[in-house]
Amino acid sequence: MMKNLKLVLALLLLAVVPYGCMVGPKYVQPEQPKSESFLYGNHSTDTTSSVRMIKWSTLFNDPVLTGLIEKGLQNNFDLKIAISRLEQARANLGVAKADLYPAFQYSGQINSGETFFQPNSLLANMSWEIDFWGKYRHQNKAFQNDLLASDEARKVVLSDIVSNIAISYFELRDFDNQLEITINTLETRQKAYDIINERFKSGYVAELDKVQIEQQVAIAEANIPAIKRQITALENSISILIGQVPGPIQRGKTNSELLITSTFPTSVPSALLENRPDVKGAELLYRSANERIGVAQAMRYPSFNIAALAGFTSVTVADMFDGASYRQNVGAGIAGPLFNFGKNKRRVEVNRQIAEERKLNFQKAYLTAISEVENSLQNVAMYKEEWSARNRQVIAAQKNYDLSNARYYNGYVSYLEVLDAQRSLFEAQLSLSQLTQKQLSSMIQLYKALGGGWN
Repeated sequence: MMKNLKLVLALLLLAVVPYGCMVGPKYVQPEQPKSESFLYGNHSTDTTSSVRMIKWSTLFNDPVLTGLIEKGLQNNFDLKIAISRLEQARANLGVAKADLYPAFQYSGQINSGETFFQPNSLLANMSWEIDFWGKYRHQNKAFQNDLLASDEARKVVLSDIVSNIAISYFELRDFDNQLEITINTLETRQKAYDIINERFKSGYVAELDKVQIEQQVAIAEANIPAIKRQITALENSISILIGQVPGPIQRGKTNSELLITSTFPTSVPSALLENRPDVKGAELLYRSANERIGVAQAMRYPSFNIAALAGFTSVTVADMFDGASYRQNVGAGIAGPLFNFGKNKRRVEVNRQIAEERKLNFQKAYLTAISEVENSLQNVAMYKEEWSARNRQVIAAQKNYDLSNARYYNGYVSYLEVLDAQRSLFEAQLSLSQLTQKQLSSMIQLYKALGGGWN
């Protein structure tokens, strides 16, 4: 008994000592390009105050839009898929953690015949592969990083849901406005047609005037079904985003009435590593791949095992629990690769290249994040300038149309001038409507690019 105890103590000491013997590379964060500020950002604003602190629910002054986003966050299928993947990663981590500890099993057998080759038995046994080279610790850390990366992926989906619903809503309200503009233009043209047609019948104007305005009425009529198709497609798209059967979408404020916070901190690009969940997720996947190099390297070395067994064995069931039937044993073993034509070496190289791929993906994600912010900042500034110019164009086009219309009915110009002025006004109004939508959307894209939207 004392001999077995000494053996167990020796084996336990062997199990404790090796935890400083981990093989495999240590993680080193790759160098990233540094910049003190964004090219098109506000250099006087500190990003470290962070877009993360600006909640999406505070961006909009439209309760209908806010309600749609909240519904999307509850029902969106992409989010449910991301959460399912997160739970898978959490379960995998639990499996990896279990490998660090001993495994206990039991077994039993009863036979009716005494001459049967398997005796009656009731046994419990323990087996434990000592993590001498850090194989299971590396694997555990890899799954931890996979879990964290899955959580960042969930945040990416959250950000996508907020931005996609908001932008689709802005586009929907834009087409609503375009439809209203087109219907008003059609009514104006129809009234003009009625007047000119009567004047043509009375012989006051040439047939050319009648045909020209008739053509413009048809153009406006043809635009209405096209816009309605776009409205239906957007309503169905939003329905999918919020997880409901495709159908009509409730409307709130018009794009002209909507306001979005524009005071996003945009000065320090390095803060993106803290804000952007896709960048953080890419780095975590690189960390995970780096840990799996250690797993592959540990598989090239011998494994050490401890096994213990205790229980009863007997030829007959009646004698199974006698003192003489009791058995116990403690042992240790070693096993390792000898010669397998470079398989283990190639396994390490495969994992190294996977880690290199993840590293490049991380570096690319970082540069892409900076590029998206730069583009969004430029878009916000340029759409603002463009909108101002288009708004002046609409005002001027309206005045031009009113003057041309008055000149025509007073007999100073042909109807061709009125048509040209009316066409310019119609196009300017549609362009201004689209720019209003793009200006709103650019603010959401900037918010998302800076790492907001998921909290």
